[in-house]
Amino acid sequence: MQFLINNFVELTVTGLVLGAVYGLVALGYTLVYGVLQLINFAHSEVWMFGSFAAVWVTVALGVAPGSALPVVIGVLLLALLAAMTVSGGVALLLERVAYRRLIRLDAPKLVALISAIGASFALAEIMGLRDRVADWLGLRDTLDTYVRSARDNTRFQNPLETEGLFTVGGYTVTNVDLIIIVSAVLMMVALDQFIRRTRTGKGIRAVAQDSEAAALMGVNRNRVIRATFLVGGIMAGAAALLYLMRFGVTRWNAGFLLGVKAFTAAVLGGIGNVRGALLGGFVLGLAENYGSALIGSEWRDVVAFLLLVVILLFRPTGLLGESLGRARA
Repeated sequence: MQFLINNFVELTVTGLVLGAVYGLVALGYTLVYGVLQLINFAHSEVWMFGSFAAVWVTVALGVAPGSALPVVIGVLLLALLAAMTVSGGVALLLERVAYRRLIRLDAPKLVALISAIGASFALAEIMGLRDRVADWLGLRDTLDTYVRSARDNTRFQNPLETEGLFTVGGYTVTNVDLIIIVSAVLMMVALDQFIRRTRTGKGIRAVAQDSEAAALMGVNRNRVIRATFLVGGIMAGAAALLYLMRFGVTRWNAGFLLGVKAFTAAVLGGIGNVRGALLGGFVLGLAENYGSALIGSEWRDVVAFLLLVVILLFRPTGLLGESLGRARA
């Protein structure tokens, strides 16, 4: 308890940083569930591919920390664009290969769930075997920088130097901390407004509420589904870069545990609720940090999933509980 009291501000800020990443990834889960009533367990690998895209951009450009600020901003924007593009593309590919035919045939939800789990393992193994894929294509020497040590941790060289901005309660809040938290909130607000005010967003809400009635009103359900996967993938790509800026490392199976945590955040906030996804992420990140301070860091994951059980027992619809289809305009 004394450790928690003495380091309360640090645990709070770092918990919010981690929760921001959880929340952005959780948006993909909550969007797909809101529209299709399916749990897209392969969404974690969508995030993982985005993280590698960001790493490879910084490797290709070779910008070291301490470079001029315009160069640093340019590199980070390119890394962000690459991560969002790759994650969005993988999400669309996932929808095309793993879901589209099952949706068309109105297959049981369990079949789609199994397909998602299979796609998740396949995508992770493809990244874990990228050195062999390069060998098969005859590109091993050309791509050696990007495919070597495929099963080991891959480090992200952040061109932005971490600097303290101000001190609160003995903890110095850094520029990276502030960028991650503010970016997550702004992206959630932008997505929330996109869902509520744009034509595509209204189509997503209509299909989530009643897909048959939406089709009768001229809404193209297939186009809406593709847009949903794309938007979720873009959010995951943004989360990938923010994660790397703070934690600095990724690997071929990094998406598994983070994906489960993000799904937990989506359920905590109320799966199918855009605002709830970010709220659930913040709550989960704080709970993990506070729980680790109280009973030990080795219990971090136990705290997270125990919180999930408690929420489901006493409020099964999550903290906000309002589904995407019932969102107010």
